[in-house]
Amino acid sequence: MHAPGNAHLMTRAILHVDMDAFYASIEQRDHPELKGKPVIVGGTGGRGVVAAANYEVRKFGVHSAMPVREAVRLCPQVICVRPRIGYYREVSNEIFKVFHEFTPLVEGLSLDEAFLDVTHSQSALGPAEQIAQAIKQRIHTRTQLTASVGVAPNKLIAKIASDLRKPDGLVVVRLEDVTSVLDPLPVTRLLGVGNKTAPKLHALGIHTFGDLRQANQQLLKTVFGKHTGQIQARASGVDDRAVIPDWDEKQISSEETFDTDIADRKRLHVELTALADRTATRLRVKQLQAACVIVKIRRGDFTTYTRQQQIQPPTQETRVIGEVAARLLNEWLEEQPQVALRLLGVGVSELTQAQQLELFTAPQSQRNRELDATVDRIREKYGTLAVTRGDALDRSEPSNPSLRRR
Repeated sequence: MHAPGNAHLMTRAILHVDMDAFYASIEQRDHPELKGKPVIVGGTGGRGVVAAANYEVRKFGVHSAMPVREAVRLCPQVICVRPRIGYYREVSNEIFKVFHEFTPLVEGLSLDEAFLDVTHSQSALGPAEQIAQAIKQRIHTRTQLTASVGVAPNKLIAKIASDLRKPDGLVVVRLEDVTSVLDPLPVTRLLGVGNKTAPKLHALGIHTFGDLRQANQQLLKTVFGKHTGQIQARASGVDDRAVIPDWDEKQISSEETFDTDIADRKRLHVELTALADRTATRLRVKQLQAACVIVKIRRGDFTTYTRQQQIQPPTQETRVIGEVAARLLNEWLEEQPQVALRLLGVGVSELTQAQQLELFTAPQSQRNRELDATVDRIREKYGTLAVTRGDALDRSEPSNPSLRRR
């Protein structure tokens, strides 16, 4: 692990930029009276959920996705602020403009998080750590907000590095330092090791990346089965995923990699419904409509399939996109009974500008659009967690979005 300023260039240089407590930091910036106080952003009703928690409140055990009532129980003096999602999106746009001033290879994960490939930017702008420092400074100058950045040879390590010195951190991990940096870290930081898996590893005496990397494969197969080799490779810092830019989108998509492979059809369709909802919402935000729906399917052995279907007229309706995606998934599952999936994705392509609601639109389509507009307004005002469509309510084990969602 190197401090910023090392002059030699990385062969492959990936940045993971993560804004520090993004929503809460914006509220503290705009309301100085909140400085130094425990703040959460989220719904204030009886079923409200924490969308963001600042660092002052995290020491009480409060975190995002927690019910607000639980946050209040843990920290009675907490200040709850209603979210301003539209405004946060505007600030996010300014931050992403900064990213694109340094590289066209930007993969946004959320409003406050992105991967950047600056490998080829180094010849003109200097070493990757110098670029990272410049990005941090430019973000702060324009928004008065701080970001934590990890710099590494791949996405997996860059993501881990960005989390090591929060807030306002900058951690550089070079290829020759990967083992020394990763080995001491707890296995719970590794993608694929969740709340159910960690206790099983601990029972085997495996607590760190180093323990996992060097463990007997036969022993690990009792926990990970056929995925043992892949998990051990991750513990060694192996990751060949490319940064997939989405600045000039020819298609819009959302996907989810599951912590454990899923074979249950009902659960798969619940996940698919949520993905279709996310994709259709992005279409409406961009005021686009699509004439093609695409489903991406990846089995546990990493074999990947895509299925697509043309639709007319073009649409941005969640229900239509979800129904077409469900039909495509069902057709594929009929060909592959009992198969377990590690990833699902729903995308749309053949994009055009959305048209005005026609006077003689079919009644069902009009109801779909009215429902979508209502859901969008609620989420705009209260946050993306404020309302969930009925078909997506059975997501009993929602995956952590970090690294895996697009």
